[in-house]
Amino acid sequence: MAKIIQWIRKKKNSMKLMVECFDKVKKDCLRFIKSQETKADKFKNKERMIKSFLIPLCFWISKKADKKRPYFVGLAGGQGTGKTTISSLIRIILTKYFKLNVFRISIDDFYKSRKERISLSKRVHPMLLTRGVPGTHDINMMLNFFKNVKSKKFKRLKLPTFDKSIDDRSNKKKWYNLKAKPDVIIFEGWCVGARSEKSSNLKKTINSMEKAKDHKQIWRKYVNQQLKSKYKNLYSQLNCLIYLKAKNFRLLQKWRLKQERKLWLKSKVKSNLKIMNKRNVIKFMQTYKRNTQNMFRYMPKYASIILNLNSNHQIKSAVYKRK
Repeated sequence: MAKIIQWIRKKKNSMKLMVECFDKVKKDCLRFIKSQETKADKFKNKERMIKSFLIPLCFWISKKADKKRPYFVGLAGGQGTGKTTISSLIRIILTKYFKLNVFRISIDDFYKSRKERISLSKRVHPMLLTRGVPGTHDINMMLNFFKNVKSKKFKRLKLPTFDKSIDDRSNKKKWYNLKAKPDVIIFEGWCVGARSEKSSNLKKTINSMEKAKDHKQIWRKYVNQQLKSKYKNLYSQLNCLIYLKAKNFRLLQKWRLKQERKLWLKSKVKSNLKIMNKRNVIKFMQTYKRNTQNMFRYMPKYASIILNLNSNHQIKSAVYKRK
């Protein structure tokens, strides 16, 4: 009986803290969500998402974070799952309520420049011109970022940003300027935490693109080797991994197309934009399909937390695999 009473008291106290947290972060979270909306695309059940899923998640992270050294949170999910929105809201909550210094950056920001990818495509395989797969990021820059941010002798860091509307790295004036060592680093991206496949699995093509353009398996083997080596080293440094799990690949295509439309609507200068239509999106995402489907299979087994998404692009449940 004593244990039950203790459990009830603990639960009541937790609920009180959750409500207190929501009251403090509500305004900033809703303001950010509004900035991401368009007239045709409004977020639904936003307060429920914050209360039921993101605040409990932030309590979990805050208990793990050690101010003596940065706590690395990996956040993965397929195209269009809402990684940027979710990671930004987590940052707001951790900063506003828990008073933690949080830095959020995407693996996308570390894409090789277009010039570098052109060179890579000529040297290894033409498909590597298309950004996205492991091997199209500046892996050494990412490894140096992880190393330098953990250093006891931390110095100010300049970190890149990537402009998808022009498919190239942004001007250095727009790069991140990290002045102080963060308590928490949110490192998000579609292939964060991705693992290599068995070599035997690479023999079978999974779509028309692989069949037509990679019949010698050069592209597949190159990407897989990247995951086996430097990317494995990078991801092993993450303290936890959160996975946004969509139902299927078709939904990801639909959500990615919505992203492209939003990018067009939010861009002030329309000239020189490399915005994709439905046909382009389907073609573009064929390069992501192999690793994405592989992640569908194994991510639920080893991710620290799984946020399951429904067909309406909303979090329907959360599964905590690690306490």
